[in-house]
Amino acid sequence: MLGISTLQFGPLIESSYGQSDSWYVGKGAKADTYYTYEIRNANTNQGQPFTMTIYFKEYNSTGQYWVAPTYVVDSGKVINGTLHLSNLDLTALGTSPIPPEMSEYRGAYATTLGWLTAFVPQPGQSLNSPSWGKIASIGGPEIRPSGNAEVTTPAGTFDTTVISYKKGATSNIYVNNNMPYPVKADTYADVTTGVAPIQYTYELKDSGTGQPSLPETQLNVPVPPLTLQTPRGTYNVQLLWEPVEIATGNATNFGVIFLDDRNNIVERVTYGYSVMDGNRTVIDEFTNQRANEGTGQFSYSFDTPGPKYLQITVESVTGETLGMFVEAVTFPLVVQ
Repeated sequence: MLGISTLQFGPLIESSYGQSDSWYVGKGAKADTYYTYEIRNANTNQGQPFTMTIYFKEYNSTGQYWVAPTYVVDSGKVINGTLHLSNLDLTALGTSPIPPEMSEYRGAYATTLGWLTAFVPQPGQSLNSPSWGKIASIGGPEIRPSGNAEVTTPAGTFDTTVISYKKGATSNIYVNNNMPYPVKADTYADVTTGVAPIQYTYELKDSGTGQPSLPETQLNVPVPPLTLQTPRGTYNVQLLWEPVEIATGNATNFGVIFLDDRNNIVERVTYGYSVMDGNRTVIDEFTNQRANEGTGQFSYSFDTPGPKYLQITVESVTGETLGMFVEAVTFPLVVQ
């Protein structure tokens, strides 16, 4: 009866006679430990990197979840809340007390660090298994352990098992048998043509015991050139401007370069641009701008200081509109 009680109401404990070769998301989680990851997710902040620190403060045996104060640092901005992580698979529960601005990153957590929960909740699967199942999509590839690899990140060097699947490009997730999350991942979106864009990547930057200190928000001032990829991975858009320090009341000259997924110039582009405030409310909007040789230019004067955004939308290429697909990128700016 004691063993059953432990399984139902507390974190699963490995036998003292040796550790199983099975793994699940959450294995090895301990109170008063933290993990910091750098994450890039195609569906979060246009694939720009952010860091997430998760602190396993304590285990709530009544609710069967970990109380995990969590903070995100994105472009110098710090967002913090507390995730309630299910003991079964570290899913962030709906009871998690987080602010609205953290919801986007909670979603990113589910589709990056927590993505394997669909395949390996407790009690997990063997790291020597021939298959962990298939991804639930038409023609979904099989996901499976595919060998061992020594992985080095800023947090150290780890012995890992490589969990792989292939649909177009090969995606790899690196699992250490004694850690609650994978150490590292490099995964790619499923595309039928061109170079497969990154779906998500992450790696462990730091880990340790004790509650980590909360960093202060810093205002990061972007400098040119900035390059962003459109959501479908079809185009890369590069933004330049002068003077580099954008000041209120002064005209800033912007240059836009349109490239394909292989970084070749795209000609005969029609584009639009929208100027937005720090809350992404549109201030001004301009359409039908020409970039016949793949480059466009325009000037704009900002009336107020502070964070701003500049969204560039590809309207047509070589005279053909993009139909139902929206190919747009949004650049962060700071006006002095």
